[in-house]
Amino acid sequence: MFLRDMALSTTRSPPGGRAPARPWSLPNILTYGRVLAVPVVAACLFGSDEFWMRWLALALFTVAAITDFLDGYLARMWSQQSSLGQMLDPIADKLLVAACLLMLVADKTISSWSLWAAIVILCREILVSGLREFLAGLRVPLPVSTVAKWKTAMQLAAIGFLIAGPAGERLLPGTTTIGLCLLWLSAILTFYTGWDYMKAGIRYFIDE
Repeated sequence: MFLRDMALSTTRSPPGGRAPARPWSLPNILTYGRVLAVPVVAACLFGSDEFWMRWLALALFTVAAITDFLDGYLARMWSQQSSLGQMLDPIADKLLVAACLLMLVADKTISSWSLWAAIVILCREILVSGLREFLAGLRVPLPVSTVAKWKTAMQLAAIGFLIAGPAGERLLPGTTTIGLCLLWLSAILTFYTGWDYMKAGIRYFIDE
């Protein structure tokens, strides 16, 4: 998600050709865990009338976000980049972010004008994913920018505050407001980076 931008995860193949699948490498196991966390986090948010469910959802989301950094770090450190990780890592990221945003909209933590921030984030992720997939087929790289990494960090922080939501208000008044402000800031950065990637893609088509 969105998280792929933060650490480049397991998406880079080693020089010289396609990486092996390595289905049971630790980086890929961490990615599987992130995929499995998606329905659990969504279920916790579905029952978010109980405040402890909010805290459980936040804990799982935080662990999932950490594994997104760890799988990429370990894959690079141990030279375990894999074709399976290249495919699955961005899917896991976007499933986690999309599921959280949808559940937060459903329980009205995100509502009114803030819905547009969520729409921008989701549309950008779909657009850039499609662009990356198309250009990857043509062996054209689309490097992650520094701004995109900041966008990801702010996006994660926003979702974390919003997941805490009313439960967090008991400990830190204004938790939801902080989350919505960060969501708008991440949406602005999301729009900027999305446009930046689109320009890079359009420039390639023009050059061709």
